[in-house]
Amino acid sequence: MRFLDILIDGVLRRANRRVLNFSGAEEEPAFPPPDPRQRYLLYLHVPYCRVLCPFCSFHRVRFRRDRTEPYFESLRREIRFVSEAGYVFDELYVGGGTPTVMPGELAQTVGLVRELHPVQAVSVETNPDDLEKEGIRRLREVGVNRVSVGVQSFDDALLAEMQRLDPYGSGAEIAGRLKKAQGSFDTLNIDMIFNFPHQTEDSLDRDLDVLISDIGADQVSWYPLMTAASTRRAMLEDMGRVDYSRERRLYERIVRRMSDAGYARVSAWCFSRRPGLVDEYIADYDEYVGLGSGAFSYLQGSLYASTFSLNHYARLVNSGKPGLTMRREMSGRDRMRYYLLMRLFSGSLDLGAAQERFGGRFESSLRPELTALRLIGAIRSDGATLRLTERGYYLWVMMMRGFFSGVSGLRDEMRHHIADEHAAFADRPAG
Repeated sequence: MRFLDILIDGVLRRANRRVLNFSGAEEEPAFPPPDPRQRYLLYLHVPYCRVLCPFCSFHRVRFRRDRTEPYFESLRREIRFVSEAGYVFDELYVGGGTPTVMPGELAQTVGLVRELHPVQAVSVETNPDDLEKEGIRRLREVGVNRVSVGVQSFDDALLAEMQRLDPYGSGAEIAGRLKKAQGSFDTLNIDMIFNFPHQTEDSLDRDLDVLISDIGADQVSWYPLMTAASTRRAMLEDMGRVDYSRERRLYERIVRRMSDAGYARVSAWCFSRRPGLVDEYIADYDEYVGLGSGAFSYLQGSLYASTFSLNHYARLVNSGKPGLTMRREMSGRDRMRYYLLMRLFSGSLDLGAAQERFGGRFESSLRPELTALRLIGAIRSDGATLRLTERGYYLWVMMMRGFFSGVSGLRDEMRHHIADEHAAFADRPAG
């Protein structure tokens, strides 16, 4: 299986390089008019962090109060722009960065979205040190019902390598905060990472023990360690070289332990103790609008990118325009491949719905891909539904890792154009 894993990984990397780039893309586009038949998810990006983790390739810069407060003001202006354009949202996800660096500003922003849209579900990312702050309680008051906490590990040695030990406390301290926060929101999700260079099976087991027995976590998302060109050097210096040959073994260990403890697998890497808890990557939305510097949107078969320049973002929005700078139209087959990837991530895909969405061409256009997946034992047919097999679940972990690594490469491409500005923002100390 290792040879097959390597082969698939190589194919995915080549495919992602072909699709996830903006070479020849339309510059300074506008959002298309909304389709009244379409449901939309709203994503807001807050790029500010107090700590810049060496493995993270998301668009993030060091937190400074004098920069962050005006950023939230610009973000609220952009929210009004898309609302006036006719977009209607019934779910909101706020990511980063660390959106809770200024909880009062975040609460005001979430409140605006709820004022303008019939939003029922609101998810927000945060770090462990923000759980005990008064501002978190304000988020409950404006309707935040899902909080996703970036923990990564409870192992103090690994936390130190990640530069997270001093700012966020020891693994035991973090576990204590999480235990107290249980029940504060409808869903408290804990983000973990596996396959760190110095992570052993014993340390992974200890992390699982804390989650299952000590905290009794509602939901846990276990992400494979992902790298990008922009983070590879820092990763190597601070944490060591990644060994992908053991990734499958660690994943299977996680699945076994979580399953034995009564957790249901709601996606390839998300496990929930209670029914009805949904992975942030599993959404009933085929299209989404991303606002804020560094956000992406997927609308009507095109990928849109907002500027990664914080200065340019402020100028665009303050002049009455959204922060968009690039648009790339995807081919029909690439749209279908993307649909296949995202839908099967949850474990199943309704072929009837897929056929209807793509004018009856889904199965015929993707026959090579579907045949290959069946031949390697990754999927099986259950009536009109495609389902992942146990082998398929790990394949999808690999595929999603490859996809997000491709997205990270796209972020690197966007940051390349603003290298001096990005370095200046990234190197400034928190204030």
